[in-house]
Amino acid sequence: MKMLEYEAKSVFSTYGIPVPKGALIRAPEEVTAHLPAMGDGVVLKAQVDVGGRGKAGGILMADNGSAIETARELFSREIKGVPVREILVEERLAIEHEYYVSIAIDRSSKQPVVLFADAGGVEIESDVTAIRKVVVSPLLHDIPPFLMREILGGAPKELAPVINSLYHVFQEKDAMLAEINPLVTTSRGVYAADAKLIVDDNALARQGIAVNRDLSEREREAEQHGFSYVELDGTIGVIGNGAGLTMSTLDLIEYYNGQAANFLDVGGGADQERVKHAVRLVASMPKVSVIVVNLLGGITRCDEVAKGIIAAGVAPTVIVRMAGTNEAEGRRLLAEGGYKMLESMDAAVKAAMEVRR
Repeated sequence: MKMLEYEAKSVFSTYGIPVPKGALIRAPEEVTAHLPAMGDGVVLKAQVDVGGRGKAGGILMADNGSAIETARELFSREIKGVPVREILVEERLAIEHEYYVSIAIDRSSKQPVVLFADAGGVEIESDVTAIRKVVVSPLLHDIPPFLMREILGGAPKELAPVINSLYHVFQEKDAMLAEINPLVTTSRGVYAADAKLIVDDNALARQGIAVNRDLSEREREAEQHGFSYVELDGTIGVIGNGAGLTMSTLDLIEYYNGQAANFLDVGGGADQERVKHAVRLVASMPKVSVIVVNLLGGITRCDEVAKGIIAAGVAPTVIVRMAGTNEAEGRRLLAEGGYKMLESMDAAVKAAMEVRR
């Protein structure tokens, strides 16, 4: 789950990372109460879960006299289609230099990797030649001094404690990404001018986060039923049992120049109710015109699957490929219900391609 900037900065602050003075407002007039603490000028930042806010008009500068009007203007905007409901009001820093630092997981080594650049800003991540990369063992509580020197290069050593604290955040908050862009130097010291923190969805309960805001309503429903579910952009719904079989179905759809609308793995031993909920969930996606149900019956009984499909009673065409336990009974039930059951995954996907809109 991605935290908003003000939430990430609150976490960073508890780990000793300096952040600008700031306050969250939900109405333009609320800015007045915070101006005395901010100095001569403020930065107004829309708190929306989108990238590239600055370029999209989500970050505005204002002096004390124009702060209310500027806040009113920002509240009236949509940033990449997302309405502005909250604004972070911050003091305007006198920045001397900008740097970039982030910590993520390096997939090749399966260890934390620290990325650092001597310049910050929205374009820095695309300039791979400007970024230094250092892998750190997750067994280490701190970044060793020799690795910190490699990270910093010629950058000021005052940045080291902030980077080390960011590493602590990354480890202790079960983060997928912890980023400061830009990390700035000023005459008053070093500050995290921006903050990004993405927490592993699998660790939300451990982190005391009850609701994953990043989930859509369908994703939240899928989570309640225990489905492995991902929404995609196509028109062919996919339901399988087992990640490998479900992914193979998606691959075959792609092979035949189709586009899957989703990935849904009902898991092993799915009964009638579970299958019914899965079919209805996929059918609720507006773009879906046809659903491929591809299951192998072991502990999953084909007759239970057939009953679930029939009970779902959805509008999109449902094309079934099943094999295994009670296959003959499942085939009979589907035939009586008017559903098409094919012999192979290849045949099922080809049939779906003909139905898709």
